[in-house]
Amino acid sequence: MREDFSTGLALSSAESPAPPRQPNPMSWVPHPQACVDSIAQDNMIMMPSVIDDAALPSQSKLANIDQSQIDARLPRLTPRKKAPPPQNPLPVPETPDLPPPPDRSSLCFHEPTRRILSPHDHELFRASPTYKLILSFVFSLSEAAGSKKISSITVEQAPGPVKQIISVLSSVEDTINQCPPADQGGSRFGNPAFRDFLDAVSAQSSPWHSALGLTIPSAITETSTYLQNSFGNRTRIDYGSGHELNFIIWLLCLNRLSLLPPSTFPALTLLAFPRYITLMRKIQSTYYLEPAGSHGVWGLDDYHFLPFLFGASQLLRHPYIRPLSIHNELVLEEEGDDYLYLSMVRETMASKSVKGLKWTQPMLDDISGAKNWDKVEQGMRRMFVKEVLGKLPVMQHFLFGELVPAAEGMSREGEAGVKPEAEESEGGEVAVDEDGARHVHRDDAWGDCCGIKIPSTVAANQEARKKGEEDGLRRIPFD
Repeated sequence: MREDFSTGLALSSAESPAPPRQPNPMSWVPHPQACVDSIAQDNMIMMPSVIDDAALPSQSKLANIDQSQIDARLPRLTPRKKAPPPQNPLPVPETPDLPPPPDRSSLCFHEPTRRILSPHDHELFRASPTYKLILSFVFSLSEAAGSKKISSITVEQAPGPVKQIISVLSSVEDTINQCPPADQGGSRFGNPAFRDFLDAVSAQSSPWHSALGLTIPSAITETSTYLQNSFGNRTRIDYGSGHELNFIIWLLCLNRLSLLPPSTFPALTLLAFPRYITLMRKIQSTYYLEPAGSHGVWGLDDYHFLPFLFGASQLLRHPYIRPLSIHNELVLEEEGDDYLYLSMVRETMASKSVKGLKWTQPMLDDISGAKNWDKVEQGMRRMFVKEVLGKLPVMQHFLFGELVPAAEGMSREGEAGVKPEAEESEGGEVAVDEDGARHVHRDDAWGDCCGIKIPSTVAANQEARKKGEEDGLRRIPFD
């Protein structure tokens, strides 16, 4: 027997009342006073929604509670800080001051030769005034095209020397028609008729330079060497960023001879250089020039680099074209003729059998995620310094003369027993040691192919068109 205190009745065990109903946990809320009381009693008290005032702690008890104890029990609110963006360890290369042209009377012109034949030579070059001269000229050309369309200047408005340069490039294009490609039976490797084309260009080079204002035969010999080497290698029938750089050095030589002052730079970048790129696209598709040390899908383009640098400068502060716009085919179609960057993307996509830069040019796809064109332009500057001027396999084919001099202490072809550039049968790196010159195989640079013949996607595309297989997937272009 036990007593029910609520009724005062005695109940047997069989008649025990049901256990009290537990309140709904959702109706219970912690009361601020309860939190305070829990600190005093060192025990958290859960208070029901309806609180008995008599159960609340007294004011004297509240007064004795240290505020720091309350703060210690409350959860700290830590603001979430956005992680800082990763910093590029390479600083953005600045544009050095372009030195004035040298005094012609002090110059002793001669045929340019290779002088970078070892890593030591390369280091001497990178510390030389010539290195700064090249950086200054290339970056000045890029800045001259800043925020400008190709159509913002016409050939009629161009300075006289620039008109003459465009005329020379038109004459080179006419030479292509005089040297048609030989029938290779469907092969997609370099066409041997390219050598006939270069011989024809060499034969006409002297009168072209005379029309530009050069009168000294030795000056014509030195300057024309860069033009002739800007169309590709005669022995290997290939083309790469080093040959593209030769065209820029040709313009630099004309600048050193006071024929192309800085006032002509906008016309050079927006008229002469795009004309050269158009010409090279025709030469590549006609003679199936092989990529010189191509990175395949991981490179910007199988052949060119500078159009992306100049093109990014053109798009600076554009009102609506963003880096991500390269995925919009309508933008490429409508704006590609006015901007080098978009034109290169359009040409690259047209030469691939698979649609989508994500699969064919992952590097371009990654770059399209940049916040603005300033970031892209800065990245292109870094790439030019690191991947072109900073790569020994590329710069070992660079030619030095009187207008673009080598640094003191750099090797010479004759002393090192190295063949001239025109007779070099293998690309890549050449090491010079006590045993003479030998070829070096590398896999960390644009010259990673080291003489392995790589047919271009341009050649594969041309052969597919001849066979009526333009649409659809094509097999890997290796014969």
